[in-house]
Amino acid sequence: MASLMWVVVCLATILSVGTLAQPRSQRRQILSAEPNSNCRNRPIDLVFIIDSSRSVRPAEFAKAKEFLQDMVDTIDIGSDATRVGLVNYASTVQIEFLLKKYFDKSSLKQAVARVEPLASGTMTGMAIKTAMEKAFTEEAGARTGFKSIAKVAIIVTDGRPQDKVEEVSAAARASGIEIYAVGVDRADMASLRLMASPPHDDHVFYVETYGVIEKLTSKFRETLCGWDACAKGHNCQHICVNNGNSYSCKCRSGYVLNPDKKTCSGKNLFLTDDSYICECRMGFVLNADQKTCSRKNLNLFLANL
Repeated sequence: MASLMWVVVCLATILSVGTLAQPRSQRRQILSAEPNSNCRNRPIDLVFIIDSSRSVRPAEFAKAKEFLQDMVDTIDIGSDATRVGLVNYASTVQIEFLLKKYFDKSSLKQAVARVEPLASGTMTGMAIKTAMEKAFTEEAGARTGFKSIAKVAIIVTDGRPQDKVEEVSAAARASGIEIYAVGVDRADMASLRLMASPPHDDHVFYVETYGVIEKLTSKFRETLCGWDACAKGHNCQHICVNNGNSYSCKCRSGYVLNPDKKTCSGKNLFLTDDSYICECRMGFVLNADQKTCSRKNLNLFLANL
């Protein structure tokens, strides 16, 4: 009788281990990433708002510009990719270039290199207001009609603002601008939190000196580009689907996703909330053990014995 038995592959190990005896390379499909990074760049309208007040020494301002240039190197630049603008401020505010000005990395980096410090007070609130009203407009090159294109401002400052920042920052955020605040050395952390978008753990950063500000480059690349969550590692048995900062699993044709949302089972294996139900192929019937199958004509023969 055992030779006529058809054992359905519906053992509990499918649920606990989630594998169907196939090579590991076939069980895991990782979405490809760009060469030399896991960056899957999303188009952004990005405006840097840089403090160049008297407290920022020339060598420190040069380091700040190097940080901006490194940032440009990490993201895709172009009219249909990320656009970059720069607002320079001290006691006055100067727009160095708008989002519509440069669409290649080389020109952008050269433009950043030419920026000179203004060397006076620290009117951060005025700089945010200028960026909101003049740098993030359609006339300036912002793609205001595209909800999928984020508006992002990165503020870099080493001091305490000499004007109010809370209300103007709230207005900028309400207009759809995501604000990151980077404090250096003597920067006032309370002011950084008033400026930045929530959650502050993701939008407020601090470094001890301009000499180590490059530490933030990889952090911003991860944040602004958006990492391929599948490429960073996943537990999907069949196919990993990237959803921005997270992922979900799906199964190949002929399989269904198990309740653990990671493993897959053949469609002839039906799962309930806390267990499984086995089904036999055509021409077979389920035995009393609810796991194995026998040919229909064998059951008829046994019944007549």
